Amino acid sequence: MNDQGTWEEERSALLGRRISELGLSIRGSRVERLTEQLYAELAARNIAFRPTVYLSDQWGCPDGTPLIGVPFYLADSRLERIEAEMSAGIEDDAEAMRYLRHECGHAINYAFKLYERPEWRAVFGLFSRPYRERYRADPFSRNFVRHILGWYAQKHPDEDFSETFAVWLTPGLSWQREYDGWPALQKLEYVDRIMHEIAGVIPDAPEPTEDDLPVEAMRYTIAEHYAEQDSTVPIGDRRQFDTDLRRIFLATTDAPGGEQGQWFIHRHYREIVSRISYWTSEPPSVVRSLIDHLAQRAADLGLRVGGFEASTLIELTAFGTAVVMNYRYTRHLGSTSHGSRRSRSAESVHDE
Repeated sequence: MNDQGTWEEERSALLGRRISELGLSIRGSRVERLTEQLYAELAARNIAFRPTVYLSDQWGCPDGTPLIGVPFYLADSRLERIEAEMSAGIEDDAEAMRYLRHECGHAINYAFKLYERPEWRAVFGLFSRPYRERYRADPFSRNFVRHILGWYAQKHPDEDFSETFAVWLTPGLSWQREYDGWPALQKLEYVDRIMHEIAGVIPDAPEPTEDDLPVEAMRYTIAEHYAEQDSTVPIGDRRQFDTDLRRIFLATTDAPGGEQGQWFIHRHYREIVSRISYWTSEPPSVVRSLIDHLAQRAADLGLRVGGFEASTLIELTAFGTAVVMNYRYTRHLGSTSHGSRRSRSAESVHDE
């Protein structure tokens, strides 16, 4: 049996296993190395506190609890491979460290209850502000730092602080020069002052409980984990984007020697899905459902590639990004080819 066949058998067996029974551990894994790097960065800043890092279902810091949850799949190369197949990509070390620094910001905020301080509220806003999973961001705003994609600092004051902390902690980054002239610099200067104040203090911090969903509490299979995360875009009419596809591809009569559109999409599938998901911050399952639909319609319509490969790929990815972003903000799908496009000003979460 070839390597692919062996992997399919192993993959199938893993998908049927309960995560709690896999014996996953940070010790000796990639997560241990990344955690050690985070702790080294804290030490370089003379911060004595070391937030506990544990394996969970996703990146996160339990609400109000100074713990850092890391996706379980990062502790096992086989599970990383499954995640890459399911999500069209996996975090490299640089991206994982961006998430770790961000979650560390949450942990420090919660451990020291910084959000209760009047100056914190004056700089970042009210911690009690409603938390919205989907938010409008102003990509031109200089009031917020740039760290995680999607202008994440604009989501909520808690995220604003964590993103600011993450930028402040990043080794080799001159945040004074990077944000010179930006209002966000005042936030970085506040973080710098407050970190010097608490540097030598080690607050009490709990260990993860079942409510924090460590891997020991994840008594469901890997397949169930991904099924629970699966979501799709609501395409009510299969002809929804036919006009758009005919602008990206050509009919067989116009490009008889061109590659079939369906196979072009399949050949670039992982790249298209990962790029759109990366820039829109929508789950890969949402993007996959759209791209799968476009591939099927390209086949149904007999469409072929009629231009340069690179330009076709760019146009298809740009189109998919526009559709997903429209869905992200309106929860509706609409063809980009019909009607007028009215400009709406981005509403920053920081402003009310």
